[in-house]
Amino acid sequence: MNENFELPPLHQIYMEEAIRQAEIAATDGEVPVGAVIVHQGQIIAAAYNQREMLKDPTAHAEMIAITQAAESLKNWRLADCTLYVTLEPCPMCAGAIILARIPTVVYGAVDPKGGAAESVYQMLQDDRLNHKSEVISGISADRCGRLLTQFFQARRAEGKK
Repeated sequence: MNENFELPPLHQIYMEEAIRQAEIAATDGEVPVGAVIVHQGQIIAAAYNQREMLKDPTAHAEMIAITQAAESLKNWRLADCTLYVTLEPCPMCAGAIILARIPTVVYGAVDPKGGAAESVYQMLQDDRLNHKSEVISGISADRCGRLLTQFFQARRAEGKK
């Protein structure tokens, strides 16, 4: 985690929108992960997991948001953007972040099984790759984690019926 004790309140504001996206995902029966991308103080992309709805294993919140942001800017290079996501990006999403040249990634909950920003892999900081991102973790981590925990508890309870 980036030990920055005076995080801008904007991080919290943008994470709130990512959490709203995650809540939409949960309502739709999707794993509750939400993401937003900010450019020059404006949200230019907002997305949530849609793997079940789209029948697409790549339809993670980050992937959809990156596509939206590239379309909004008419450029695949998202060099002046910040990605906010409720869960630590997986290896696929970290790869897309690197390819899109996103300089800053802010996430909520750690993914101890598949996180690729800090926990399991450190792809966003790997000197062997052509781009590195600053990583700020733990923003609203409890709320982000609770959304996931509640979702999977409900799923397990449904399976026992």
